[in-house]
Amino acid sequence: MPVKKTINSSILRKRYFKKLSFITVVFLFIAGISLACDYGDALINASSADARTLVPILASDTASSSISGLIFNGLVKYDKDINLIGDLSESWQVSSDNLEIVFRLKENITWHDGVEFSAEDVKFTYEKLIDPEVRTPYSGDFERVASVEVIDPLTLKVSYKEPFSPGLASWGMPIIPKHILAKEDLNTTEFSRAPIGTGPYKLRKWVTQEKIELVANEDYFEGQPYISRIITRIIPDSDTLFLELQTKNIDWMGLTPLQYNKKTNSNFFKDNFNKFRTQAFQYTYLGYNLNDPKFKDKRVRQALNYAVDKQEIIDGVLLGLGRVCTGPFIPESWAYNDNVEPVKFDPERAKKLLKQAGWFDSDKDGIIDKNGQKFEFTLITNQGNDLRISSAQIIQKRLADIGIRMKIKVIEWSSFLSEFIDKRRFEAVLLGWSLSRDPDNFDIFHSSKIKEGEFNFVSYKNPEVDKLLIEGRRIFIQSKRAQIYKQVHKMIYDDQPYMFLYVPDSLSIIDNRFKGINPAPLGISYNLIKWWVEKKDQRYRNYFSQ
Repeated sequence: MPVKKTINSSILRKRYFKKLSFITVVFLFIAGISLACDYGDALINASSADARTLVPILASDTASSSISGLIFNGLVKYDKDINLIGDLSESWQVSSDNLEIVFRLKENITWHDGVEFSAEDVKFTYEKLIDPEVRTPYSGDFERVASVEVIDPLTLKVSYKEPFSPGLASWGMPIIPKHILAKEDLNTTEFSRAPIGTGPYKLRKWVTQEKIELVANEDYFEGQPYISRIITRIIPDSDTLFLELQTKNIDWMGLTPLQYNKKTNSNFFKDNFNKFRTQAFQYTYLGYNLNDPKFKDKRVRQALNYAVDKQEIIDGVLLGLGRVCTGPFIPESWAYNDNVEPVKFDPERAKKLLKQAGWFDSDKDGIIDKNGQKFEFTLITNQGNDLRISSAQIIQKRLADIGIRMKIKVIEWSSFLSEFIDKRRFEAVLLGWSLSRDPDNFDIFHSSKIKEGEFNFVSYKNPEVDKLLIEGRRIFIQSKRAQIYKQVHKMIYDDQPYMFLYVPDSLSIIDNRFKGINPAPLGISYNLIKWWVEKKDQRYRNYFSQ
């Protein structure tokens, strides 16, 4: 069993107190607090969807990436203040012409199976990221790489064809083990359900549609996590999830605005939990399949934008805990264009634009039509997200007011992605993006990223936006990059490949037995391996699932 790291204060007082200066006493007192963290307990959270794959370079959904992020590491990561720091890399040097990065890797890092991590694993990961047979949505970050050269087991040089400003941040991509996957097809490998990483947690058990259990990596290079196990339960129904919180069967969940504002204000929740409200680096949108004839005309998409009152959604669904979204960047991003104003709710203007595009109610049945085709379509969204479903219902009503019949179909997450999004079997979709801190949107909006498994599944194509997205990757001065992305922001909002809806606040609640949680610009989970629970408060000290 791990030993509790603490200082025996009574011995200190008896032997040394008289000899210590006031400053030394203060120092030891502070050190004593930092060393008093106990090992043990389990953190039980929940997800509305099961993971699809734990091959991190294929993990395009939050359910998969949140788990794989605890199992794998990249070369770099963001600290709490959103500054890039080393993860698997000890240091790096960028050449004066910005065409080379030389990484020096940390020593004595091993994979979960005990094999030593090396630069060969990094090169192998890169080769899989650019392999056209691998269905990864992240290849766009590595297309500008000319070569990855292994200098020695702990040193590698990355050379670029041209300056690539997101280059350093892109190496936050989780690294996968060459010794296990060299002869595997990543699209079908059993590794997807039995991953071996370098990260703070190891996979212990995965019961499909029930739970994923991780156990602490005692040999983790940044130190063994204090929390021994992290168990993610799969609970698609939000009401059931909240009941599980009330009975203390889960410790941590994201709250809906109603739960945050009203349902968690009782003495029970105040006595047993801590609530957190932070700025989310994400937005929610309605995306159109731009290969569908109904949505090819920009005037139609602009009309739908005028027809929906975004503030109505924020007030009615988010209870004010969010902001109107005006494009692919959020206000906290340095790429955000604050001159792009959200269009005002204007159903009459919507009708005029639709009529200009040839859509009007020719037979007076209440549904607009064009060349004998009525304007009706199905919007799909995922099971387990009540905010999206409620938003869809408001959109449905507002579109009906201008003569458009919209049906809503709610689909289980795994099927939603594999059968509808990946295969482009949808007319419109209501989803959200969790964003990188670097504003590079190449993978989402560039016209080359429309293949199966890639992120531009709405098939957006704008040559000028393509050109700007590439240009934004070649410039390193942030102020100049910002000007490029502000143009991108404006053009994409005008094109309306998405109806940009809202930027929600991040609302979460965590059992108050967990210590060490310090909210920061990056959020609250950046230091998860440092969270801990006092022995006396540990709820699952002797628990280990079968």
